[in-house]
Amino acid sequence: MSHDTLVRRLAMMLVKLNQGASLEPRELADEFGVNLRTIQRDLNERFGYLPLEKHGGKYRMSAAFLGRLTLKDVERFAALAGVGGLFPSLSTEFLRDLFDSRIESSLLVKGHYYEDLSGREAVFKLLEQAIAARRCVRFTYPGVNGTKSVHAQPHRLVNIKGIWYLAAKQDGQLKTYSFARMNDVQLAAERFERDAALLRRIEIDDGAWMSDTPIEVVLVVSKDAAPFFQRRKLIANQVIEKQLEDGGLIVATKVGHLNQVLPLVRYWIPHIRIISPDGLQRQLESDLADYLSGRHVLAATRQHSPGDKPARRTERT
Repeated sequence: MSHDTLVRRLAMMLVKLNQGASLEPRELADEFGVNLRTIQRDLNERFGYLPLEKHGGKYRMSAAFLGRLTLKDVERFAALAGVGGLFPSLSTEFLRDLFDSRIESSLLVKGHYYEDLSGREAVFKLLEQAIAARRCVRFTYPGVNGTKSVHAQPHRLVNIKGIWYLAAKQDGQLKTYSFARMNDVQLAAERFERDAALLRRIEIDDGAWMSDTPIEVVLVVSKDAAPFFQRRKLIANQVIEKQLEDGGLIVATKVGHLNQVLPLVRYWIPHIRIISPDGLQRQLESDLADYLSGRHVLAATRQHSPGDKPARRTERT
């Protein structure tokens, strides 16, 4: 069964429940063309987080929750039911919290893969509560020059391609922190007002490096690589500006850090070149020359701490 078919079935079932319908498993099996066991699994496992009542073999939503789901909620919960490992703890309590609009607004999922965050559920919950209550947080975070203390205004927990990040306002600027690398997380006494403009930025930005001063990068992609860029966004905030006569593309993006672009450009050599910013292509070629000569080894040793890992290669799909 395709994921799209599963999500469509679950979404339709959620709409029925939200409208107060009583669902009879055998009737649903006939309607959706699946066996009875599949529908029973939908109702008892995939919808286990919903406040369902069972009477005479039929399932219905608890009266207290009728009409509370919007179309956006229906789509979200249908997706959640199909990707159970996405959240650190897909417990009944966790998903019931999603019905609370304050908690719901603290989460933003961009992608369907996930990292294993077992054992950090309490910290995740603490950050949700801080976002909902508009409370500042304090934590320690590893940096180039060692561990640093951070005091920030948490605005959203964002899942980007399976990795959780905290998007926060610090010293008046938008910054992101890898949840897995945050330590000693504590609620601070100070409260803050949400920045509506910052929240909009978080919503539209595709990448993990969010910034108030994004860098515009323009690339030329060869005709051989063009289909891959047309099929889906391979770069954060990717926009196809123009299709060239030979089948190539002019692709633009705005990123918070050049490392959102450079690893992908290196991967697609020789099918991609940087047009702007001016000088970035020359810098890339210089870095590649250093790599081929072996000079990169010493530079990398200076720049990265022992715990750092190399950037993951972008897959061609």
